[in-house]
Amino acid sequence: MHNDHNTAWSSCLSKLRDDVGEQGFETWFKPIRPIRLENKILTIQVPSQFFYEYLEEHYVQILRDVIDDRLGKDFQLEYSVVVDTGDGSNQPYTINLPNNPVSGKPRVASKFDSAKKINSLELFGYDIKLNPSYSFDNFIEGDCNRLARSAGYAVAQRPGVTSFNPLMLYGGVGLGKTHLVQAIGNEILNGSEKKAVHYVSSEKFANQFFDAIKNNNIQEFSNFYLKVDVLIIDDVQFFEGKEKTQEIFFHIFNHLHQSGSQIIMTSDRPPKDLDGLMERLVSRFKWGLTADLQQPDYETRMAIINRKMQSDGINIPDNVVEYLAYSVDTNVRELEGVIISLIANASLVKKEIDLELAKQTLKSIVHDIDSEVGIDYIQKTVSEFFKVSIDQLKDKTRKKEIVMARQLAMYFSKEYTNLSLKSIGYHFGGRDHSTVIHAVQTVNDLYDTDNNFKKSVDELRKKLKLKAI
Repeated sequence: MHNDHNTAWSSCLSKLRDDVGEQGFETWFKPIRPIRLENKILTIQVPSQFFYEYLEEHYVQILRDVIDDRLGKDFQLEYSVVVDTGDGSNQPYTINLPNNPVSGKPRVASKFDSAKKINSLELFGYDIKLNPSYSFDNFIEGDCNRLARSAGYAVAQRPGVTSFNPLMLYGGVGLGKTHLVQAIGNEILNGSEKKAVHYVSSEKFANQFFDAIKNNNIQEFSNFYLKVDVLIIDDVQFFEGKEKTQEIFFHIFNHLHQSGSQIIMTSDRPPKDLDGLMERLVSRFKWGLTADLQQPDYETRMAIINRKMQSDGINIPDNVVEYLAYSVDTNVRELEGVIISLIANASLVKKEIDLELAKQTLKSIVHDIDSEVGIDYIQKTVSEFFKVSIDQLKDKTRKKEIVMARQLAMYFSKEYTNLSLKSIGYHFGGRDHSTVIHAVQTVNDLYDTDNNFKKSVDELRKKLKLKAI
């Protein structure tokens, strides 16, 4: 029996030299330094992250066989990886990969192991911060997010087992990324297998790491993250430019992925567009599944409004739902804010929610409706100029003078508001976006070829500009 780390590793080296050949031995095993031997765990120090990865990829089975032969099948190997070699003013620091079975297969944790993990996470001070109100039940599925939701649900049922590891979700602000990843975490926590789930923003992760450096407890920081079963990290684009933080996350990512833990990340853009991140880190983001969340389509916005109103026990007319869905087409967060404001306004003025109240509410929230030159004012100004009614602008009549007025109103709606083409069409009798495109093109063509038409356009524009001022 080998009682010290130097003797134990020397015994392993003598066999490794025969097994890997002189060149492999000199390159990959001679630089390794034994650190300690405790509780049947031999710790060896390797000079870099790359060095560790190469050993794991090319020599993992050989190392397992050597450990079994020279020390015994109940011994394990632990790596101490030099992450930063330091300089004249900074000491080098290393990170341990604890209890590596050197088998190439992840160790399956028992429920007792997981319970101990969860307790250790809480004791360390990095408490689990999942919002229990985020669930799959209240995440509205649509064409804009179907792939992301389906993949997220699959991961929640079998974390670390599916090929969706890591799962990377990306999209703009307010599209439901945080809701979805926290729904995954809550689903896992509520499952039959107790898992250590940790949710953290990338900004908080970086701050924790900086505190660990300042307080000289990097090992504790690393050990905490190396013990989780499911790591959910939000907004990884904030790692850009933070080289030390990327290094530590790269190491943690590798260990968790190798040990079969589930990694879930969000970003505001796809991995290929994450400038300022190490190439080797970005390449790992692409190992699993990358899915995007897009702006919600009209049908999804309708479903979100109806679900929110139902959950609050409020019934509103269909025309109000349609108006809100067409008017707020940016993101889910803004749509939910409008709904909350509408409910509050109805309560304050003690009246039922109707279309007029909805319009008044949106004027104080949505930029293009808040503008003095909103779509209602454009329709009013154009209808008065051409002496036609607003209802005629919206109906199906094909009379030449009404068609011209309608096309001009669409043209100015595109110029003075931020509404989408589809939303503009909705305000003109439910026409589609291609009708709006045709109207804009017609106005541009006539403006260049018809002087009388040009004068009308210029006069209307003056009226609208005066209102804007």
